[in-house]
Amino acid sequence: MPLDTVWYTRCPIPTAFSLIMHNGALASLLDRHGLRLGSIRHARDLAFRISHFRHDLPGMLRHGGHIPPLWSRAEGRDVRLLGLSWTEESQLILTLPGSGIEDLSDLRERRIALPHRPNYPIDFWRATVLKGIADALAAAGLGLRDVTLVPLENLQSPFPDSAHSGAEAPPGTAVMTLSSQRPEAFALVRGEVDAIFAPGHYGVALKHFLGARVVADLTALLPRTARVNNPSLLAFTAEGRLVEDHPDLVAALLAEVLDGADFARDNKDFVRRTVAAESGNAEELVEEIFGRDFNLDLTPRLDAEILSAFEAQTDFLYENGFIPRRVPLEEWLTPEPLAIAQDLRTARSAI
Repeated sequence: MPLDTVWYTRCPIPTAFSLIMHNGALASLLDRHGLRLGSIRHARDLAFRISHFRHDLPGMLRHGGHIPPLWSRAEGRDVRLLGLSWTEESQLILTLPGSGIEDLSDLRERRIALPHRPNYPIDFWRATVLKGIADALAAAGLGLRDVTLVPLENLQSPFPDSAHSGAEAPPGTAVMTLSSQRPEAFALVRGEVDAIFAPGHYGVALKHFLGARVVADLTALLPRTARVNNPSLLAFTAEGRLVEDHPDLVAALLAEVLDGADFARDNKDFVRRTVAAESGNAEELVEEIFGRDFNLDLTPRLDAEILSAFEAQTDFLYENGFIPRRVPLEEWLTPEPLAIAQDLRTARSAI
């Protein structure tokens, strides 16, 4: 079947892909190729929106947390990894005042919440929280065996219903920000757990609402390779046939993404507005959530450091049962489109 629509999805995190969607560059590129642009997360059909996690639509692109596309590849779907990018999203260990937990070493023999979301195709939340706890404990010379992980069930739907259907943010984004860690918050207030791991806007929202104490922000405490997690290491992925059948389009699109990263460095206010809308937050919280320099390094890459970090994360996910098999990088890494995109930009700048 001929390609007529490129379907895209993204996570509520700073990405160059979101910027070229908002500044019109993505739509303009596809229009020149005679293609339509479709938003997976704006679709009315929930089964269609679930492709955000399953990565199973023809002509699909995704830029966001790496766990769902890695899981999808491990399940056997033809997902291609085209690039990886970093974010400096906060990763908070929260407790309540008076808990006696002053630093990470005080987590020894304490109870920490570990949520489970049975309504998600892949429980990336549980994986994210477990990895955050493990990294926090490692920073204090501790391990998961030194704490009690308290299981909490969260029956939240992957995409809550919302009357809002604007183009800037997918429906339900703000609701997700405010509600995604409700069971952990209840458990903390009830005294059923002593601490929780809360990433990004979810953690900042809980911190301010509960008056919670930040034991540590792993992003401020640790180098990026010691705190690799779903929201800090983002994957740019595409459906395999799109890459194979339309290599020129994919390379041109990646060139636009690289241009978007350059645009971000010089347009902080635009990026702030876009990130706030995409993540369901007030603009004044963007720097607290994503760091003061949230706009400076959104470039997808495939350098040795980022690939090594990704391989280590793949091992963690496999060893803890989140993916059914290890996925070797060489099985799905497709570096040619990014290399061609870089060449296109070099040639353009030489004119």
